[in-house]
Amino acid sequence: MGIRIYNTLAREKQTFEPQDPARVTLYACGPTVYDYAHIGNARPAVVFDLLRRVLERHYPRVDYARNITDVDDKINASAAAEGVPIDVISSRFETAYLEDMGALGVAPPTMDPHATAHIPQMIAMIQQLIDSGHAYAAEGHVLFAIETYPRYGALSRRDMDDMVAGARVEVAPYKRHGGDFVLWKPSVDPQPGWDSPWGWGRPGWHLECSAMAAEHLGETIDIHGGGQDLVFPHHENEIAQSVCAHGGKPFARYWMHNGFVTADAEKMSKSLGNTLIVHDLLKQHPGEALRYVLLSAHYRKPLDWSAEAIEQARRTLDRMYAVLRDAAARAGEPLVATTPGEAFTAALDDDLGTPEALAEMNGLARRLGNAADRDDILALGGELLANGELIGLLREDPEAWLKGDAGDDDDAIDALVRERDEARAARDFQRADAIRDELDALGITLEDSAEGTRWRRGR
Repeated sequence: MGIRIYNTLAREKQTFEPQDPARVTLYACGPTVYDYAHIGNARPAVVFDLLRRVLERHYPRVDYARNITDVDDKINASAAAEGVPIDVISSRFETAYLEDMGALGVAPPTMDPHATAHIPQMIAMIQQLIDSGHAYAAEGHVLFAIETYPRYGALSRRDMDDMVAGARVEVAPYKRHGGDFVLWKPSVDPQPGWDSPWGWGRPGWHLECSAMAAEHLGETIDIHGGGQDLVFPHHENEIAQSVCAHGGKPFARYWMHNGFVTADAEKMSKSLGNTLIVHDLLKQHPGEALRYVLLSAHYRKPLDWSAEAIEQARRTLDRMYAVLRDAAARAGEPLVATTPGEAFTAALDDDLGTPEALAEMNGLARRLGNAADRDDILALGGELLANGELIGLLREDPEAWLKGDAGDDDDAIDALVRERDEARAARDFQRADAIRDELDALGITLEDSAEGTRWRRGR
């Protein structure tokens, strides 16, 4: 059975059929690099990283583009505030974004086109739209004329009045229609700009993705992804300008959108002070725990972020890592990833059913923990590790994970554990209990077994 995905454009789940089975094309809207990414920004990065992994199981080549928006009014404002060129700001936060997403197990895309490297392609697309009667120049701006595209609004299912009201459009006398959107706008010092047939200026945000997708993936791509907040106006505008610039060819055959992330049941916003920055969360929690939470709800559903959700994810991963460690000890050899389980892959193939896939992993871990036969241990352990590889979890050495971040106090903890073992052997249980209490105060959990005493950070 193939892959089924929910197509936002069709409003139904469909069997995925690529244009060319030898080359699947996937485009996801990437970050605007003016600040650290929050957990809402991380959700599409993790979701479409997983989609790419699933696609790669079925097809020999998946070209995945995730753009970098490195020219934007927010970047301009940050650069002006610091008195530096925009690339100082964009480079700083692009580096931070890549490091933070890497910590969440997000692999680099096949390509990460930067907006500033594609200005000639953007100018060429604008000229195509003007020549075909879909765009017009006015007072240093170039605007797309939405009334020239009859299917405008098909993705968001909004009527024209709702779209104009919902787009927060700039009321400007040079617009022929209130919903017409900017393809090119003039720049004045110290704003960045480029020469164009319409004067010194810079591209509109919507145009950037269309030009970069066409340049790297072709005029019609298989899947376009992004957050639910991008359906309108960003993706609606991408469709209009791309279809009209390319002679009516479809822009994307399937559209996928992930749901919003809330914080303790409230929408995240700077005004509420509840914006959760990934860079800060990673100082407190391992990246795999954050990834687990992001995958715990179906990608199309809302996800509520809370301290309890992270703690539950950490306990779940602790349990799986402990099972893997103990199973390898019982088998007498390291466990090696084999092939993902059928029920597990079936869940992911069905519109990225991560709740069901994670439930399969947890059930498999319980079976592995109870297995006694060596062949069963090796088979179940290999399947669990293979499932982890596909979904982006269980990437760490179990012993290292359970001990937490390596630190200077590891040797001291090992010494206390040995001292406790010696006290127990000498039947000095008072001293042994005192050491256990000392370690417990440090957040160290001891696990006594036939193989000896192990320890891990956390309870």
